[in-house]
Amino acid sequence: MFDLKTYLQTRREWFEKQLTSMIDRPMLGSGRLVSAMKYSLVSGGKRLRPVLCFAASEALGGDIELCIPTACALEMIHTYSLIHDDLPAMDNDELRRGKPTCHIAFDEATAILAGDALLTLAFQVLASDPYALKEPGLILRTIEIIARAAGDQGMIEGQMRDMESEGKSLDRIGLENIHHLKTGAIIRASVTTGALLAGAEDEEFEALDRYASHIGLAFQVADDILNVTGDPALMGKATGTDVSLNKATYPSLLGLEQSIEFARECVESALSELARFDERADPLRAIATYIVERKR
Repeated sequence: MFDLKTYLQTRREWFEKQLTSMIDRPMLGSGRLVSAMKYSLVSGGKRLRPVLCFAASEALGGDIELCIPTACALEMIHTYSLIHDDLPAMDNDELRRGKPTCHIAFDEATAILAGDALLTLAFQVLASDPYALKEPGLILRTIEIIARAAGDQGMIEGQMRDMESEGKSLDRIGLENIHHLKTGAIIRASVTTGALLAGAEDEEFEALDRYASHIGLAFQVADDILNVTGDPALMGKATGTDVSLNKATYPSLLGLEQSIEFARECVESALSELARFDERADPLRAIATYIVERKR
């Protein structure tokens, strides 16, 4: 039986070493800005997006060493989005991963610049990937996938729609579109870039993209649920904030029980997309289930 706990722990520990090596390079320099960047980037977290990139590559027999720059870039982009999400102008959170948020630990202006710098650094890391000399077309496509997922066709547009929806009544399609953009886009990019770097055939790539779309939605539905039922001590951040901000969420639209059931349906749909893959895709299968069973 596949041991997800051990897999996640070993992959996280290995990734942390790669990330630390990446951000300790002389190119980053020192000073208040870099301190704020590192404060947020190395503060723990699930590291789900890098792990998904590695797992997608492994599902196709790929070399996960080739995924390191991409995985680091994905985590930098994710961290920048959290820094900005926590700002007073957005969600106004004071805790993230059990620590004061970046704008609390430093100041608001520094947090904005730290987020900007992490986003920019992510693309510097991608563009300077040593593998680009061997496969420039492949790295260009990787950059395009991530840029599309992070920008106005993905995460940022989702964040904009999420803020615009506060205090408004959304139907299920409108809410699903927000979640696919805000959370799902980067999760999809994590899986599809891992597949791409492993040399996925078109049908394999498309199946993994559909898998990622389903788990991306399941992840955000689970987040909505945890904002209602979660333990702040385990989650490392406040709960009940969606209600206080009058955000559109699945529990507010469907109720708690139906939201839980819908998250499970998303996972079943994700698992069905992995039917063509052998046991090397077991990490992806286990991660799909973990997404809706997690406590933080």
